[in-house]
Amino acid sequence: MSRGEPLPALERTLYVVATPIGNLRDLTLRALDVLGQVDVIAAEDTRVSAGLLAHYGLHARLVSLHEHNEHKRAAAIIESLSSGKRVALITDAGTPAISDPGAALVRAVSAAGFAIVPIPGPSAVTAALSAAGIATPQWLFLGFLPVAAGARRAALERVRHLPYALVFYEAPHRVAATVALLAAVLDPQREIVIARELTKRFETLHRCALAEASAWLAAAADRIRGEFVLIVAAPDDAAAEADAGEHDALLKPLLAELPLAQAVRIAVAQSGAARNRLYQRALALQNAVKS
Repeated sequence: MSRGEPLPALERTLYVVATPIGNLRDLTLRALDVLGQVDVIAAEDTRVSAGLLAHYGLHARLVSLHEHNEHKRAAAIIESLSSGKRVALITDAGTPAISDPGAALVRAVSAAGFAIVPIPGPSAVTAALSAAGIATPQWLFLGFLPVAAGARRAALERVRHLPYALVFYEAPHRVAATVALLAAVLDPQREIVIARELTKRFETLHRCALAEASAWLAAAADRIRGEFVLIVAAPDDAAAEADAGEHDALLKPLLAELPLAQAVRIAVAQSGAARNRLYQRALALQNAVKS
């Protein structure tokens, strides 16, 4: 293993390279080495990435790779790798293939038998979590919620009872609506950390109860500008116990009259709770009766 000296970029290799999420000085030395040696860089937006390369005096050939051309571009990149080229994958900001294009390319390159090397570095989700002070050891990354209102609510209903911190990405034009929906679907007393413009000049980290978050955002126009990471703390034990009590009260009479699967289906329809959670609870209740 290298002790820190630069290593030559290998031929026939795809490098998945994390790039800064705002502050250009967050580009790692290893990423700089690789981007300076590869033959081709596949970038989500070549105009954005051209600025990063120019800042560091790098001159590799840029090609676009975004959600609309990823499968077609993958074939061309595999052809480049076959001819002995060295290729890097980057996104506009942060680590590729995390709520950004890249996963389909990585999968195709792997299936074609070529090496894939991650070059770790900036990531908005880990940066936000590190500064959030959320002690929950387990967290669930949900990325961007669906655009359609019904699908957004359904996505939250599926996870609202889970004992994890919930982490979301959000854009400025949707953040106010998303925060309001979080307060409506989740327990409004759950804590939220709003991380805005991380590593940039107007970086903001604000902690409050979900019930207070909409008012905080509305208090100043600047608070809904920029890119956001939203972290909602896990539900407390008391809330989880209350949910379990409600579920038991709903499930017990159903299980007394109906098969387990049918009882769970009706309970899900009536409560909106996650099916897996109700199924596990129903199974426990059924086993308790048998024992």
